[in-house]
Amino acid sequence: MTGTIAAPETGTEAATHEEHASLWNVVLLDDDEHSYEYVIEMLCALFLCSQTQAFRHAVEVDTTGRTIVMTCEKEQAEFARDQIHAYGADPRMVISKGSMSAIIEPAAGSGDD
Repeated sequence: MTGTIAAPETGTEAATHEEHASLWNVVLLDDDEHSYEYVIEMLCALFLCSQTQAFRHAVEVDTTGRTIVMTCEKEQAEFARDQIHAYGADPRMVISKGSMSAIIEPAAGSGDD
């Protein structure tokens, strides 16, 4: 029997692999300073959602206070959160002073919860 035997992962390699393999949710948080139109526009622009998908997220964030807009590796989740934070105020609402809020959290079953 011939074959290749892989060397066991060291602690550092295993931790790096685990960190890259874990999934994170990008969660959009509700507020009263942004319109449905803003949420739909932002999600279509940043996450390439369809109008229907974006509307569903807008309804969910409005009714439950949060919606998961993306699940991905941590680096991409941080970038997506930062994109939401940088999107800017809603020009349709005078009270809107800035972007919506978003957080990242470990996805269920990803090994980080």
